Amino acid sequence: MTITGSDATTPRKPTATRDSPPPPEPPERGGGMFASLRVRNYRLFFGGQIISNVGTWMQRIAQDWLVFELSGYDPVALGVAVALQFLPTLLLSLWAGVLADRVDKRRLLIGIQTGVASQALVLGVLVLTGVAALWQVYALCVVLGTLSALEVPTRQAFVAEMVGRDQAANAVALNSSIFNLARIAGPAIAGFAIVLVGTGWLFVANAASTVAVIAGLALMNPAELFRAPSVGRGKGQLRDGLRYVRGRPDLMTVMVLVFFVSTFGITFFTSLAVIAANVFGTEADGYGLLSTMLAVGTFTGALAAARRGSRGGPTLRLLVVSAAALGLCELAGAFLPTYLLFGLGLVPLGFATITFLNTANALVQTTVSPQLRGRVMGLYVLVLMGGNPVGGLLTGWLADTFGGRSPFYVGGAVALVAALVCGYVAHRARGGARRRGTTHPLPQE
Repeated sequence: MTITGSDATTPRKPTATRDSPPPPEPPERGGGMFASLRVRNYRLFFGGQIISNVGTWMQRIAQDWLVFELSGYDPVALGVAVALQFLPTLLLSLWAGVLADRVDKRRLLIGIQTGVASQALVLGVLVLTGVAALWQVYALCVVLGTLSALEVPTRQAFVAEMVGRDQAANAVALNSSIFNLARIAGPAIAGFAIVLVGTGWLFVANAASTVAVIAGLALMNPAELFRAPSVGRGKGQLRDGLRYVRGRPDLMTVMVLVFFVSTFGITFFTSLAVIAANVFGTEADGYGLLSTMLAVGTFTGALAAARRGSRGGPTLRLLVVSAAALGLCELAGAFLPTYLLFGLGLVPLGFATITFLNTANALVQTTVSPQLRGRVMGLYVLVLMGGNPVGGLLTGWLADTFGGRSPFYVGGAVALVAALVCGYVAHRARGGARRRGTTHPLPQE
């Protein structure tokens, strides 16, 4: 069944199935920055994420540094690792969205997180036993990428099921705040831990931390979830999701902007290792500190988004402005001459980046039909992460050919141009809608 754009703008109460009790009334919007934590299921999820995300960021830093060491500090090898980790997103994220609409998202997430823990443990054992080779790390990057391609659309769609539509924006922002708080702690811990004990134990620590997420999901009360009716098997379900987005010019604007900014602009998570080692001549601890400075900005931006999410919905104007700010900050950062100034410049860049990502996520989450949320989030994840294989390889090639700062020049310029073009198109579309007496579902102001 194809659902029209107008259906997505009408909030609907969760539908009870014959085999389950009626779900609770959704919490009303408001209640401050931490409003979503009133919901018990979300508190369990939130607590598990606090622990697991620290381990996730420790593994990210350790994996980048391990690839860098095994390859003889080759930036192209680092780009290959990123490309392999994100390549499965191109192949699986749309189908993962279909799967998320069909099955119990909570149980699916438990299975995926078990696989994530196993991948980290295998990588840790390989390193600790001294047999890790670059090809093995590449293979495990593909495994982790496959699990992530399944997990991210499912988790994104599951957020609204935990808290209801009215608190989805606040919950998205709180998720981002703990993710970025972990980004502050994780890289800093990882940088010094790599120097002291090497990378192997960090992978083991991440495997152990994932148990917290599995436990939180297992302890949830399924009867308290705000579930949409499950979608049965049928032909054309993926096409229905794509047709739905294509019929929503507002969502198309979000998707196009997210694709260009994420593929070409948000590549600095990879290029920081190259800048730390090849431009400023630091070791793993210097890389960790740069990642921490970036995370200070993202964490601050996430808290600001949580406060906005408790008061009102996201806006298309904020999405465009934050994308333009991201591009400007990235361009400016490319010219900063010293390690200290460059690190300080990462703070506003992080703030603009997380504001952009949170706004895009919340716009999609809060304006789509519940029955299609998984498929639309699958497409969103595809445009958000699917370009990373291209962006990762491009970043490695630019850094190797033109120097470590070049990804910042190119990425900042592309993000700024994309923001200006999409902002102009959205402004023209809004003017045309006013003349026709129609409006876009996404809030503009």
